[in-house]
Amino acid sequence: MVTQHAKVSLMTGNLVIQTDTDRLHVPVRDVGVLLFQTLQTVITAPAIIALAEKQAKIIFTGQNGQPICTTSGDYTKAQSMVTVGKQVTWNPQRIQKLWTRIVASKIQNQIQVVRFIGQDTKDLDQEFKQLELNDVTNREAVIARKYFPLVFGPDFSRTDLDPINAALNYGYALLLAAIDQAISTRGYLTCWGIHHSRTDNANNLGSDLMEPFRPVIDQWVSQQKMRDFTPDIKYGLVELLDVELTFNDQKTILRNAIPKYVDQCLNYLDQTSQKIRIEVDLPSEVSSHAINGSV
Repeated sequence: MVTQHAKVSLMTGNLVIQTDTDRLHVPVRDVGVLLFQTLQTVITAPAIIALAEKQAKIIFTGQNGQPICTTSGDYTKAQSMVTVGKQVTWNPQRIQKLWTRIVASKIQNQIQVVRFIGQDTKDLDQEFKQLELNDVTNREAVIARKYFPLVFGPDFSRTDLDPINAALNYGYALLLAAIDQAISTRGYLTCWGIHHSRTDNANNLGSDLMEPFRPVIDQWVSQQKMRDFTPDIKYGLVELLDVELTFNDQKTILRNAIPKYVDQCLNYLDQTSQKIRIEVDLPSEVSSHAINGSV
C-alpha cells in the first residue's frame, strides 16, 4: 500500500518505491496487489508491465479514498482459445450446482457472523433451509435484507453513505482484486460469469466467486467502532488478506485460500473434478495484524 508522495519504478526485477524520505525495494514476484491510497504518486510503464506479467493487480483510489480503477492484463501465458473455449461452453448444470454451493457457503458464513456477535440466527436458518438449485427463489437477496440489520443495527442500509458502507465497499474491492488475480492466472476471462452477467462489468466471474468470503469483511467491520473511514481502517482491511481461517478443514490464511478455492471452482466447471466443496470456518474474532506492506 502506497499512502504518501512517491514514485514507483522498476529496477532488475524489483519495484523501487522512492518517497520523500525513503527508497524501498520490493521484488515484483512478491506483490499480489499494489494499492495506491493517494493521488500524489507516479508509477512508470516498466513497473506496470512487470506487475501485469506476474498477474499482480494495481488498484488506484479516487478523491474519496475508495477504489476507482483496477488494472487487468489483456493476455496471460495461460490464456488460450482452448481455455476461453471451455469457459464459454461450461455445462449449464454444473454452473447451477456451483452457484448453489457458492450461495450456500456465503449464507452459512453470514450465519456464522450473526452467531459470533450474539444475535439470534433462527430466521436466517429458516431461510437457508429454503435454498433451491441455482437459488431460483433468490434466498441470497432475502437473507441479505435480514442479515445486514442484524450485524450493523436495525436502521442500517447498504445504500447509506456512511463509514460502515465505505469500509465494506473498500474491503469487497480488495477481495475482488485477489479473486480476479487467481482467475486471470489460470487464463480465464473475469468478465464471463456464471451468475452475474452485466455487460458493463469486467469482473462478473470474480463477483460470483468472491461471495463466500464477503462475510470475512463483514465480521471485521462489525468489530470496529467507526466514526469515520480512517487510514487505520483501510490498513486493517488490506491486512485481512492475511487473516487466519479454516478452508475445507485446513488452517490457512485468506490470501492462500483464495487460489485453492478458485482452482476448485474452475476445475469443477471444466469437468476435471466431479465434486465441489466450499467450507469456510471463520475465527470467532477476526482481527487483522500489522504487516510491513504499507509505505
